[in-house]
Amino acid sequence: MEPSVEKAPRLQHMPISFFAVVMGLAGLTIAWEKAQHLAGVDLHLDIPLAGITLAVFVVLSGLFAAKWVRHRPAVMAELHHPIKLNFFPTISISLLLLAIVFLPLAREASHVVWFVGMGMHLLFTLYVVNIWMHHERFEVHHVNPAWFIPAVGNVLVPVAGVPLGHVDISWFFFSIGMLFWVLLMTIIFYRMLFHHPIDEKLMPTLFILIAPPAVGFIAYMRLVGELDAFARILYFSALFLTLLLLTQTPRFFKLRFFLSWWAYSFPLAAISIASLLMFEKTAASAYAWIGGVLLLVLTAVVGMLIALTAKAVIAHKICVPEH
Repeated sequence: MEPSVEKAPRLQHMPISFFAVVMGLAGLTIAWEKAQHLAGVDLHLDIPLAGITLAVFVVLSGLFAAKWVRHRPAVMAELHHPIKLNFFPTISISLLLLAIVFLPLAREASHVVWFVGMGMHLLFTLYVVNIWMHHERFEVHHVNPAWFIPAVGNVLVPVAGVPLGHVDISWFFFSIGMLFWVLLMTIIFYRMLFHHPIDEKLMPTLFILIAPPAVGFIAYMRLVGELDAFARILYFSALFLTLLLLTQTPRFFKLRFFLSWWAYSFPLAAISIASLLMFEKTAASAYAWIGGVLLLVLTAVVGMLIALTAKAVIAHKICVPEH
């Protein structure tokens, strides 16, 4: 009986933000798929990386389902928490990313996963935005870049949606994402400029600022197919935000490890893929260098995050009550 008594509290405190691990691994997988395609080489990374990403998603989904069954009040508390609430769509985003990962490997399975992820993400978006509109307890210090996840995450839908033939649905979700990118970017910068600094635990989420324009660029290229003025605006906005955050690297290295460090991974993957896509469209070697260097940085970061996360889990520093 003792093992179950020990496991139950840890399961109860399993954070919804754990699904950011899947996002990081999926981003790494897609980035390496793109790099291999452009280089014309097959390093046989696609299937192993895709398998690992899928396995992590299945394990986390199983654990969270068990938490829902055994500790439902804890899940409901997260659903109404002003910060944790915004991490629930990482589940649907993980599905959308898995659809992208498996698109060249298993198209029919990708189609099913895309449909489920797309529908789930729409429901999460409607739920979260309704909470935002009718809350009674949110304060300005609750605002942080994680707020991009529910609404701006919609821009991921076209990346697999267009190749699967769902053009109008893809435009619908892209429009939602772009609308909320503009709105939330303004609110978040107001909060950072005129109020207290973001809490140390959430500082890594600043990297999420990169994701909306970077993923928006990738999605827009799927929808339009041409490198027009708006596409360039999206890409160079993402590139500037990447440079801005990389200049603050010493500040980030001083932070203690939290699960929120996984926020470094997916945005880096997004700008890596966007840069490789720019190279594909322009044939300018500068973009190949940018994408290649960022891909190496991303790979090193994900490797570091896996090691730190495993160490924290073993040391019982994750899935514990917050102080």
